[in-house]
Amino acid sequence: MAAGLALALSPLAASAETVLEKALRTGELVMVGTTDSPPLLSLDAKGEPVGYAIEVGRRIDKELNAQLGGKVRIRFVPVDNTAAMVQAVATGGAALACGVPFSWEREMVVDYSLPIGLSGLRLLSGSAAIDGSPASLAGRRVATVSGSLGATAIGTLQPAAKPVSFDSLDAAVSALKQGKVDGVLGDSNVLAGLRKVRNLSATRLVPDEPFATYGVGCIVPQNNSDLINVVNLAIAKQQAAYLEGQPDAVASIDPWVGPNGVLGIPVERIRGFFQSSLLSREALLLMPVPAAKPAP
Repeated sequence: MAAGLALALSPLAASAETVLEKALRTGELVMVGTTDSPPLLSLDAKGEPVGYAIEVGRRIDKELNAQLGGKVRIRFVPVDNTAAMVQAVATGGAALACGVPFSWEREMVVDYSLPIGLSGLRLLSGSAAIDGSPASLAGRRVATVSGSLGATAIGTLQPAAKPVSFDSLDAAVSALKQGKVDGVLGDSNVLAGLRKVRNLSATRLVPDEPFATYGVGCIVPQNNSDLINVVNLAIAKQQAAYLEGQPDAVASIDPWVGPNGVLGIPVERIRGFFQSSLLSREALLLMPVPAAKPAP
């Protein structure tokens, strides 16, 4: 992406133009995201955005350039939380966000791409008494993010829990670390990422199976079929290349979600998900994975 996806703090403004018309006029397409959501999106030591969502964005940037003759580049703009990210895309102030949990409520205001992964609703806690069962949450201070699935679900899971609202999972995990709450209910992938980067080895994610499971994808403003086609093609190419074992595709995914990455998901589970995702749209004809060369 342009200038290594350099951060830009310019205000987001809606436009009456179509997304690609504006992109062709300005030479850029704005992608938004939260920078405290590893392994999807965070900042490296140099303050540059990194993560699985950024790698997907790079693939979309490459596909845009191929389709539009190199006339458009993606520029990244940070926002505070998922609600702000969805709002920016829904109002046309931004054209793209990746790593967004699917919900039918959001689908009513934005259009989703092919899924790039799966996540779910789980609880991060350091208390042995909290085992992930609804009963273990009674009387407990449970942190959730305002407007999130966790905030909606806690009252149903355990009406006797004591919800504590935060603006982001990052802030909620900070409160957990400081002992201000007993657990954090939220997106399983992001909680796992924050647990690892914060070295919270004394905590654990419960239950083993999420309270709810959902897809994670990219979003664009509604009624922009030309843009969503480019986004879907880029995602499909990345996933197919991973299945073929192409090194650049593997390197764009494994450090974030692979067995030795942030999430530690086995390769066969990743491959199974990508195969299912691609087969939902088209016949899957892959190049054979190159055989490993024998050691000298």
